[in-house]
Amino acid sequence: MQIHDIRQRLRELGARPIHEQAILKAWTRGWPLDQCHRDPATFFPASLRAALPALTDELAGLAGAQSEHPSADGSLRLLVRLHDRQSVEAVLLPRDGVCVSTQVGCAVGCVFCMTGREGLRRQVGSAEIVAQVRLARRYRAVRRVVFMGMGEPAHNLDNVMDAIELLGTLADIGHKNLVFSTVGDPRVFERLPRGRVKPALALSLHTTRADLRAALLPKAPRIDPADLVAAGERYARETGYPIQYQWTLLEGINDSDEELAGIESLLSGKYAVMNFIPFNAGEGLDFRRPTLDRAREMARHLHRRGILTKLRQSAGQDVDAGCGQLRAR
Repeated sequence: MQIHDIRQRLRELGARPIHEQAILKAWTRGWPLDQCHRDPATFFPASLRAALPALTDELAGLAGAQSEHPSADGSLRLLVRLHDRQSVEAVLLPRDGVCVSTQVGCAVGCVFCMTGREGLRRQVGSAEIVAQVRLARRYRAVRRVVFMGMGEPAHNLDNVMDAIELLGTLADIGHKNLVFSTVGDPRVFERLPRGRVKPALALSLHTTRADLRAALLPKAPRIDPADLVAAGERYARETGYPIQYQWTLLEGINDSDEELAGIESLLSGKYAVMNFIPFNAGEGLDFRRPTLDRAREMARHLHRRGILTKLRQSAGQDVDAGCGQLRAR
């Protein structure tokens, strides 16, 4: 289901724009629909008021928790059942964040990621994306939404942008706390600057070598890493948010001194943050993460050269909720 379907349904029930906004605001924030005004009996048209219980059930059916998997670090992996009984995974993160899915499966096929091993099954509708945030708010406060779950957001761009606009206007989430993660589809750099809500951008880099990137991300657009960084830099300067470059650390593959020199060359002077993410194991994935000492050494090396670098330990690794581990099981 799409957000425009909900708007159309409300209009058919007699909602005017003020009622439509009130209902959508309540829904995205996790409030009861009939409590979004101090006097719903006089605020809503009778036809809309009578339909609120059924509408509440219908919206709740967009994304429901099929199973819960709590982690020792405070995160929570949810197996989310969609309206057609397809499933995705969402992860409630420490410090009021949620990671949502934008596709059932993924077509990019990153070789170190579990999500794409069975390919793409279908797109997740814009309302289903927002419904994952609404579901997360049943458990705890949500002030940050990262589009880093199952799927490549750029391959579902219209739905993701519609969800971002609603979340950034009615859901009490700051624009820079909406993080669009992508392998670097050129359409992203055309569409995001034109949006009413401009999210922060996370670019999956993983290597400074074009040939290695093509091997690691076999179905990603063939963009030279230097060109990807140049496009990211333009967006960063326009929005005022630094680009988050994602780099899954794979022992013996992209953890060399040569790669460090390449990162220094690409990101020196850029408005950027390098996120090193040690590889998270998955069934059938024949990779290893570098030692913690090596990962720390790499981060320190770039820091000393003026490149802000963070060594990130994915949340929820003990329940397979880390980066690259989501697969709707």
